[in-house]
Amino acid sequence: MAGSDERAVRTRARLTALLADASTGALTAAGGRVAGVYLRSGVPGLLRLSVLVGLPGPLFKPWWRLHVDRPFPVADAYRLGVPVVLPNATETMRRYPQFAAGLPFPFGSVHMPVPGGTEPLGVLTVLHPAVADTVDEFLDRGVLARLADGLGAELLGLTDGNANAVSWDAEPLCLRPPASRPAQAAVGRFSWDPATSAVHPDDRLLALLGLLPGEFAGTAAALAEALAPADAHRLLAALRDAAAGRVPKAPLGLRARNGTARLLDLWPAGTGGAGPAVDGVVFDPGAASADSAADLLPQGVFCLDRLGLMVYVNPAAARLAGRSREALLGRPLWEALPWLTGPPYDDHLRGALLSPEPVYFHARRPAGERDEPAEGDWLAVSVHPGTDLLTCVLTPATRMDTTRGTAPEQHGAPDPVDRGHAMAPLYRPIALAIALTDAVTARQVSEVVMQELLPAFGGRQLAIYLLQDRHLYLAWETGFPQGFLAPFEGVGLDAHLPGVETLTTGRPLFFESMGQIAAAYPGIALDAEQGARAFLPLIASGRPVGSCILGFDRPRSYSTEERTVLTALAGLIAHAMERARRYDDEAALARGLQQALLPRRLSAHPRVETAGRYLPGTQGMDVGGDWYDVVEAGDGLALVIGDVQGHGVQAAATMGQLRSAVRAFALGDRPPDEVLSGSNHLLIDLDPGQFASCCYLRLDPVTGRARVARAGHLPPLLRAPDGRTRRLDIAGGVVLGVDPHARYPVTELLLEPDAILALYTDGLVERPGTDIDEGITALRRALARAGGAAGRRGGRSLAGVADRLTATARHATDRPDDVALLLAARRAVPGR
Repeated sequence: MAGSDERAVRTRARLTALLADASTGALTAAGGRVAGVYLRSGVPGLLRLSVLVGLPGPLFKPWWRLHVDRPFPVADAYRLGVPVVLPNATETMRRYPQFAAGLPFPFGSVHMPVPGGTEPLGVLTVLHPAVADTVDEFLDRGVLARLADGLGAELLGLTDGNANAVSWDAEPLCLRPPASRPAQAAVGRFSWDPATSAVHPDDRLLALLGLLPGEFAGTAAALAEALAPADAHRLLAALRDAAAGRVPKAPLGLRARNGTARLLDLWPAGTGGAGPAVDGVVFDPGAASADSAADLLPQGVFCLDRLGLMVYVNPAAARLAGRSREALLGRPLWEALPWLTGPPYDDHLRGALLSPEPVYFHARRPAGERDEPAEGDWLAVSVHPGTDLLTCVLTPATRMDTTRGTAPEQHGAPDPVDRGHAMAPLYRPIALAIALTDAVTARQVSEVVMQELLPAFGGRQLAIYLLQDRHLYLAWETGFPQGFLAPFEGVGLDAHLPGVETLTTGRPLFFESMGQIAAAYPGIALDAEQGARAFLPLIASGRPVGSCILGFDRPRSYSTEERTVLTALAGLIAHAMERARRYDDEAALARGLQQALLPRRLSAHPRVETAGRYLPGTQGMDVGGDWYDVVEAGDGLALVIGDVQGHGVQAAATMGQLRSAVRAFALGDRPPDEVLSGSNHLLIDLDPGQFASCCYLRLDPVTGRARVARAGHLPPLLRAPDGRTRRLDIAGGVVLGVDPHARYPVTELLLEPDAILALYTDGLVERPGTDIDEGITALRRALARAGGAAGRRGGRSLAGVADRLTATARHATDRPDDVALLLAARRAVPGR
């Protein structure tokens, strides 16, 4: 047992080392700021972040877990097995608006699948500063691909080739990226005489600029060229303003020659011939913790490493924060200064960590942490990105240029952050709105709410009730004990229940514990002794739609901001549900029309067995286009299958007209080419704006001779009595409804006794991201296996074969297209 534990520990250590090495290597290959690896988890369809390099874990918590079906680049890279490269925010918003809404910063990203056999083991992800539309200049895809391939091989080697054993179910391991440069002087001083333009630097400034004393020309222009050549005009203008008494209200952010951030602070120092002399301090954020000279700065300055740890705090920052330096150094920001974390501040910190531009905002200190005497309730905060560190500058809000950020609220305004429960704004209403635009049915809306709302607020239970005939019926639930919600099914609007009253009054109800619910509604059944609940009315444009219940495992309070956001989200959900119900009604109409037009029974013949199957699509109104039929044609049988382009009521109506035309031609025993030509002309004359594919086969049951014609349809499959199964190469013409002069050649074939002929539509063989030929090959192999006993006396019926061939499609929850299948087999003559 001890040996097994030791092996598990060694395996885990090796696993984390592999993940860390791949992530840090990817940072260099893609010029990134943040990297990580998603792996499969123990929950089917769920990816979990295993390693995160360069970003504090709590700031990335909403993305720790991702479902493979969500419209996110990581999910696409995993599901499709191809790299996803997003060079900038514009491309990210165009392709993945929901992902962009959650991280609205100017950054790019690369997502490389980690191969592992039949499907990827995970995804290697890198976030980097935004670049132009082309990515070839900065991105070495070959290196990233080799890193991902090598990681996949190592992971399989670690589990002896067992891909299913590669998984991650813990929180991500958060690592610091390797330092980009050695420490250097952080602060330098100078004075400038505007009369002579002479600049007198101290040794620290020369060291910071990498100059020897004799190498500096000693002028303002030389200082600007050495300090920030791209921002020289801004630096010289700031010097002139300071000499004229216009002191900058905040440190001036500049860019060094190598692109790193530097701060400049100026103030009048004395009197010269042309105006007061100016003293200045140059501050390098990337080296602040290496030099205690920053302790002399008048502004509050502290530095965070890329995991959010406070590595430097000057005395002014400690004083403004109301804490000692010892209480701040070495602690994560969210522990040391919790009032600077949570929404909306987490967004600012994420932006500074992911993009090269500084951010500016205001923060309000809690009452117990203010100076005495107070310098003001609000602090102006500027965060300056660095390769290895973030440098944060604090000043009383009166010194801050409020045009750069959000102006502070009036004195006495409520604290914008509820420190105990600052979860709600992690989830923006716009993100839910974007996700709901792709949800068509009520089920899809409910799934989006479950996937998006519960993780954002830490909920564990969700129930959605919809109003019908003045009663509430459960549309979706997750997390509740089995059978618990059954007594509430179909309750009327006069019931004394919170889920009813939130709808009838239009007011959300928030309960911090089960005890509060029991006190307000005596005798109500409770599913737990602990836990909080939120009951939200679903009202769309003044019309009641239903109610939503959000449940938590433990008691909790709700901040004012959370209550506001949840109420707003309820409105979004209500409108989406209202739209989905109308769509469901239309889809039900289309399905009803489709079912009415499909044959209730197939024409029979003593020598021929047939079986047909139809499955509607599951995405909204994806029904109506496919059909099959068996028609008596003289002394034979006509087998027909077709697919009208498009979906919905219009496609079903066109299908009905086309099916009737084909039946009429078949009953007249017209040759296959004339049947398709006549149907083609009819569809062109109707001009429904749609085309259709079709395959028509006229079979002589006695001889087995068959004549086939195709109009843009998929080729039939034929399983011989000995089990060999092949795709029939049948000449064909264009789809119906396009070319009035189209010709449809006829091919002859022989259907032997006990052979099985399969006609099908593309919904049975087409899969996103794969070639349709692969789907046809898979169906051919399935027919070979399933048809082994069909047609033999005492063997499996043809209906059973049809069921087996459509089993996967029938059990799929996400069926993007409808499916039609028609099988035919000749019975052997007894005694022969």
